[in-house]
Amino acid sequence: MPGRRAQVGVLDVGCFSAHLVVVDGSPSRPVLSHKTRLRLDRLLDRHNRVVPEGVDKVVAAVRAARVIAEREGVTDVVPFATSVIRDAPNADEVIAEVARRAGTVLRVLPGHEEARLAYVAARHWFGWGAGPLLVLDVGGGTVEVAAGDGGTPTLTRSLPLGARTLTRRLVVDRDEVLERVRAALDDVVADVSRADHRAVACSKVFQQLARLTGARPQHEGPYVPRSLRLDDLRHWVPRLARVPAPKRARLPGISRHRAEQSLAGALVAEALMVATGHDVVEICPWSTREGLLLELGAQADDEYSRVA
Repeated sequence: MPGRRAQVGVLDVGCFSAHLVVVDGSPSRPVLSHKTRLRLDRLLDRHNRVVPEGVDKVVAAVRAARVIAEREGVTDVVPFATSVIRDAPNADEVIAEVARRAGTVLRVLPGHEEARLAYVAARHWFGWGAGPLLVLDVGGGTVEVAAGDGGTPTLTRSLPLGARTLTRRLVVDRDEVLERVRAALDDVVADVSRADHRAVACSKVFQQLARLTGARPQHEGPYVPRSLRLDDLRHWVPRLARVPAPKRARLPGISRHRAEQSLAGALVAEALMVATGHDVVEICPWSTREGLLLELGAQADDEYSRVA
């Protein structure tokens, strides 16, 4: 039909869930969304290998997503796994088992590609007139940093300093986290701390920290701009350190399944803001998944234009 846009989708297999999202335009308005809880953070051995129960859960979630997508007539779905599988010592075994039992080959995105896609998402969200962007994304396994002033970033970094990683390594000392982030970004700090860069933060970690420090909750309806201030975050870090993980889930913005790693997430978010010299970051609700959806949509539109 003339004017009709192709539907594209992704299956985002992460630590906490496998999330199928299908769009035919903006990622803000999915035509299909289905989430299966995984909790792979509880299904890793001491070497960060995904245990058999975790593999079973991933297989079942991928099967379910495939059935739902096919039932809805959606065939263009890109399945990808984030760092919890990508960085596992038995990643190849997990991917092979999912392919054998679920008939779906999971892609893994390198850290620098996750950083690039987060930048693409933030650029679309804030618009082409937003000026140079510095994009910070704190995940469970890794931290992504990207910067640029056009449609693609000129700088990307991926650091093995995610909230889950630091928690499992028992690295929750403020000074140690700050020093690790500073050392990891030492060669690029001058490029990303300039005053002309607009600092924006993606990921659930930043969204929950903004809520914790007083930002309004985001409900259905018009988007409410939100930000995270360094001074407010510093006020909350010691309080998070004093509160046991189960009680953190009672705090504003801290979800139950992220409570245990919320302190590490706050510490690395603080360290990123200090290292890059930004006292305020604006919250972007889009990240890697939305960046991939945007690129898939653009490719599908180009293909449609050629055959229309």
